[in-house]
Amino acid sequence: MQPLTSQQIFGTWATLLLPINEDESIDFGRLSEDIDCLLAAGVDGIYAHGTAGEFYALTEGEFDRINSLMAEKCERASRPFQIGAGHMSAQVTLDRVRRAAQLKPGAIQVILPDWYPPSLHEIKSFFERVAAVANPIGLVLYNPPHAKRYLQPEDFEQISQAVPSLVGVKVANEPKWYAELRRRVPGISIFVTGHHLASGMLAGGSGAYSNVACLHPVAAKRWNQQMSTDMDAALALEKKIVGFLDEFILPLRAQGGYSNQALDKLLAAIGGWSKAGLRLRWPYRAVDESDAKRLREIARERLPDFVS
Repeated sequence: MQPLTSQQIFGTWATLLLPINEDESIDFGRLSEDIDCLLAAGVDGIYAHGTAGEFYALTEGEFDRINSLMAEKCERASRPFQIGAGHMSAQVTLDRVRRAAQLKPGAIQVILPDWYPPSLHEIKSFFERVAAVANPIGLVLYNPPHAKRYLQPEDFEQISQAVPSLVGVKVANEPKWYAELRRRVPGISIFVTGHHLASGMLAGGSGAYSNVACLHPVAAKRWNQQMSTDMDAALALEKKIVGFLDEFILPLRAQGGYSNQALDKLLAAIGGWSKAGLRLRWPYRAVDESDAKRLREIARERLPDFVS
């Protein structure tokens, strides 16, 4: 496909979740079925190798095989896709970007080098070399709050001036922060926290690499569409979604010690659309099946449209 401009990166994008067998191999049959489900759901795009895709635990052969499967299916369906080429090592990232670019995704996602917090000078150097390898494909920075260097709007302003091919960012913050980023970098695609998409869009956001799509991609896309026709209703639904996550899901991270990727797979199990299952690659542990069943019934009451 053609590289996406920042204006073309918008809406609700859904992540691939890794179906992990008991021997920790990837079940590519189930993965293929999940990609088909996401394409049928009508989400604005699909991406691989975010946190929920357990990118840090992949061999390079698995990375390439997932990319080839996703690219083939998305090209056939004329659906935009992005490849996450991030890695804790800048050298591995560069090689992943080189191979990802050969599949001609709409954009390539990266993270910052993650062993020691890089300086702004080092970040610019990182992006300059990665952008040269990715050219003509644009870059999206995935900069979660747990990153060793969490960038501020003024940092993004300097980086985007040095590297115009930075077309998008995935960040988690509050509306005032998004508005400041939009003021400083007017053209960039700003992807906000999935369950705060309505309020984030009002503040200048472009869309979400969506945890709500993990819960149910059809309902997540429908909610996104509602924002252009009835924002008040969309904001009211946001309160319900946030309320459910705050009361039942996020405490599992704070009190139970579960990772974000475990919670994303839990959401998919609650929604009932995915065949990925709950299992994660070692050493991260999955939420118990009994908790998924219990929370599924609660979600059926609180968010009926998000449960199949």
